[in-house]
Amino acid sequence: MKLEGIHHVSAITANADKNHDFFTRILGMRLVKKSVNQDNTSSYHLFYADAVGTPGTDMTYFDIPMAGRTYPGVSSISNTAFRVKSEEALPYWIQRFDEFNVPHGEVEQRFNRSTVTFQDFEGSRLMLVVDDGSGIAHGIPWTKAGVPEEFAIVGLGHVTLTVRKAEKTAAVLTDILGFEQIGSYSSTNDGMGDILVFSTGKGGPAGEVHLEERTDLPPERPGRGSVHHVAFRVKTYEEYSKWNSYLRSHGFVTSGEVDRYYFKAIYFREPNGILFELSTDEPGFATDEPMEELGNNLALPPFLEPKRAQIEASLRPLAINE
Repeated sequence: MKLEGIHHVSAITANADKNHDFFTRILGMRLVKKSVNQDNTSSYHLFYADAVGTPGTDMTYFDIPMAGRTYPGVSSISNTAFRVKSEEALPYWIQRFDEFNVPHGEVEQRFNRSTVTFQDFEGSRLMLVVDDGSGIAHGIPWTKAGVPEEFAIVGLGHVTLTVRKAEKTAAVLTDILGFEQIGSYSSTNDGMGDILVFSTGKGGPAGEVHLEERTDLPPERPGRGSVHHVAFRVKTYEEYSKWNSYLRSHGFVTSGEVDRYYFKAIYFREPNGILFELSTDEPGFATDEPMEELGNNLALPPFLEPKRAQIEASLRPLAINE
């Protein structure tokens, strides 16, 4: 069994309207699914991706209006990267971030790639990374949001895991999930060890996990802007059906097989407490909506459809422009 890279990253917002504005108008991504948290249907679940919702391109947010602030620390997914195609894209984005008053860093080299860190209005810790496309393929740019196609975001890049003790998390990545450690690079924090880089699938940023050990931080207290979990791609249903028993046979407590309708999932926590998900590529976001209408209406999986009136009545209207 071989994981194919990052499938999606899910985070928390306390303001779905501003979250939608940031990811669509400023970052130029497409809202490909407007749904609800299947475990709490009074809460929206918004999915932002490339033009067609390609697996590995979507950042999702659970809308929790009462979410407090995040106190960063260990046992966390401390940064999520987004891929752009070229070095020339970074000056464009720095200028755009300045135009929209988005906090950002300057161009820095991480693992021999050019990157720019930035934050959204809630402090989500994000990054642009240049990806030449030699590994996992780029997604299809969404061209209807004002960002030139050549500079557009073309999918998720690596996630950074920040942990107290890296050894056990590293062992899960390599011995259980089949990642390969391919190198390391220096931490930007004085006195801390190198950040370790693990890769799976066809490689490149979309197939990587970066593992950072921090002995100077308390456990993270998650809130608005924090990441809830990272999901990794399972290519076939046949492999998916094997993962649950495989994980349990190695001592992990799992969610069991969970049908999210747009993909099938299995959840478990690694030894430092970070929530991992394994998700299938299929059937995808166009299962219940035409491709040209993705994200325009509230989409519910079939098992929630009989409760549509009740669910819609419990949701506050979203002030978003489709």
